[in-house]
Amino acid sequence: MSDAGTAVDEILINKSGGVGRIVLNRPKAINALNHAMVARIAAALESWAGDDEVAAVLITGAGERGLCAGGDIVSIYHDAKEGGTGSREFWRDEYILNAAIANYPKPYVAVMDGIVMGGGVGVSAHGSVRIVTERSMIGMPETGIGFVPDVGGTFLLARSPGELGTHIALTTARLSAGDAIACGFADHFIPSEKIEQFVQKLTDTSVEEALAEFTEPAPESDLLAQQAWIDAAYSADSVAEIVARLQGSGVPEAAKAAEQVLAKSPTACAVTLASLRRARVAGSLEEVLNEEFRVSVACLGSADLVEGIRAQVVDKDRNPHWSPASIDDVTDDAVAQFFTPLGDLELGLTAPTTTGEHL
Repeated sequence: MSDAGTAVDEILINKSGGVGRIVLNRPKAINALNHAMVARIAAALESWAGDDEVAAVLITGAGERGLCAGGDIVSIYHDAKEGGTGSREFWRDEYILNAAIANYPKPYVAVMDGIVMGGGVGVSAHGSVRIVTERSMIGMPETGIGFVPDVGGTFLLARSPGELGTHIALTTARLSAGDAIACGFADHFIPSEKIEQFVQKLTDTSVEEALAEFTEPAPESDLLAQQAWIDAAYSADSVAEIVARLQGSGVPEAAKAAEQVLAKSPTACAVTLASLRRARVAGSLEEVLNEEFRVSVACLGSADLVEGIRAQVVDKDRNPHWSPASIDDVTDDAVAQFFTPLGDLELGLTAPTTTGEHL
């Protein structure tokens, strides 16, 4: 696969110097993913897997703002309002792609420069070589729009140290480069001013040699330094108890975190906590993606997803009216319904016998 694309293409795919290049090319939308882009990435990866001319794959984002702001949530909003199936099929192909990236047989190098949110995490943080810069701002913002972390995000969050992943998911905290490495979302730090040189070096030498030349010590993680109060609060079994512990901890950052959690969709927060606990004991990324698919499809039929996107992106009044409005009113039965099997619509991923390793 060697089409170089044109200036108007939403994704640019080409081969150069032994590197398969994927450039997300919607800079005005911070390279937000749509279904067509996911399909083209998947086709390129399948083509390159058996191509002896491709030694490694590199994914980057066009423009200065970031790799990828996530999925196109405005289209999800309209789909949810109209009872469509487009979002369901987008997620199906997206999650299959996430698994393919995690199991890719060649080095998959993701430059996580700038903003990397939601679906952007899915096309980068499952790769074998994950690079952050001082401009990196990584997050899973789903609970703020009445949604639940997906694209394998609950798998990554559940495997972060202690309860850091629970804090990140419920507050939609943004991760710095140091945080991302500490939490298992990234591996290497390269200053943004050296990324172009690093990319050029990849076409001249091996991934290992390029990394050895350009990586630098990562900045300290502010989040990791706060793990004591985070673990104490977020180890609780319910969102209500987490909030109570945060409010009673006496730590200013914890009080702020409580306010952030209370501003999110109560239902989404309760389902997210359940998803994280289930992902923690899951045996594979594929198992987690299958469950995330059930949850995402259920979210399509929930009032909070439409309302959350309306408030944040459509009307932009930043004043969502959640239903129910209080975490105390979210029942266990309501949460359980999000995990209902989908029958013939199941994602149906199975784990391979071997997986890639991070360089």
